[in-house]
Amino acid sequence: MTFNQCFKIRNLILVAAMTPSLGLGTDAIAQDHHSFLIDLNSRTVTNLGSLSRDYGANAMSINDAGQVVGYSQVDGIGGGAEHAFITGPDGMGMRDLGTLGGWWSYPGGINDAGQVVGQSSTVKGEYHAFITGPDGRGMKDLGAFGKNDSYGNGINNVGQVVGHSFLDGVANHAFITGPNGTGMRDLGTLVGGAVRYVDSFGGGINDAGQVVGQSHTAEGPFHAFITGPDGTGMRDLGTLGGDTSTAGSINDIGQVVGSSLTSVGEGETHAFITGPDGMGMRDLGTLGGDYSSAGGINDAGQVVGQSRTAEGEYRAFLTGPDGMGMMDLNSLSYMPKGVTLTYAIDINNNGQVIAGGVSEAVVPEVPEPETYTLMLAGLGLAGFIAGRKRRLA
Repeated sequence: MTFNQCFKIRNLILVAAMTPSLGLGTDAIAQDHHSFLIDLNSRTVTNLGSLSRDYGANAMSINDAGQVVGYSQVDGIGGGAEHAFITGPDGMGMRDLGTLGGWWSYPGGINDAGQVVGQSSTVKGEYHAFITGPDGRGMKDLGAFGKNDSYGNGINNVGQVVGHSFLDGVANHAFITGPNGTGMRDLGTLVGGAVRYVDSFGGGINDAGQVVGQSHTAEGPFHAFITGPDGTGMRDLGTLGGDTSTAGSINDIGQVVGSSLTSVGEGETHAFITGPDGMGMRDLGTLGGDYSSAGGINDAGQVVGQSRTAEGEYRAFLTGPDGMGMMDLNSLSYMPKGVTLTYAIDINNNGQVIAGGVSEAVVPEVPEPETYTLMLAGLGLAGFIAGRKRRLA
């Protein structure tokens, strides 16, 4: 159950853009974004809180103890800096993970020991992948293939990290490390050879070291890929009939989930699941609309993600084992009044899901309009783009 950071999606599929309602005058209805831990056994919903008094937090990944990692704005730091956080078991107690010396950090994944990976700005103004020790203690720079830009997207229980890094200032390549983040190795691409302008991005990894992600193909479009154990041998997973696909999560039997363009209509985007070892891509369908995207999968094959309904609304979804039967997550838990779960990002082996949503509240004044762009199902390209925007600002 390794998923990735907030802006991660390889082929730039926009999962949801939600703009809070605007009102005229006081006592207007506003929508605030929050992240939640949903326990499917008790059907309870826990608001994860925030590192800030004024802003919510975005959860990204969960381990089997229920420790959650995500990012949140931090009070007292200029410019609205965002830091990675970790919680205790069952999502309780949020702790700032700090940075590599810069002003912001984002998480990518967490393993069962509580080791966290992600990306942080450094004291030199570079943007490097990081790994922590157990329970999120001690952030270590993993470096990059070149001078700058690498991102850690996932980690397994021996501490192997996957992500991507700039290779030569022109292309990004997926990488895998050894145990505890040692030794970054280039995974290449589906095109093969040292071809410039050909990208690949590592998204998720299981305990055998099988990596999933997205790569350019010889024909041009990105396709989801899977590797063999320890990141050896990259194989094209194909698509659901459209041109592009992306994979972001893999369980320990090698079932892969992600998103693909389909041959339906003008090319809808649907979530998919594969069989063991990435064999056989199957369309998970939708909640009645024209869009779905898978975020995480556990070892039973339960999948979580986001789908559009027949009414055009975005809702978090959950499937049964082996990806069977897509259900609205809101109907499976005791939701607080006014809260709607719009996407789900990860699920662990104990029936705990992390999801995001909006809550309506009466406020004394109308806030400035904000657009929350929430992307799931993939890998770290848009996170990398977001970092570039910061440097250009």
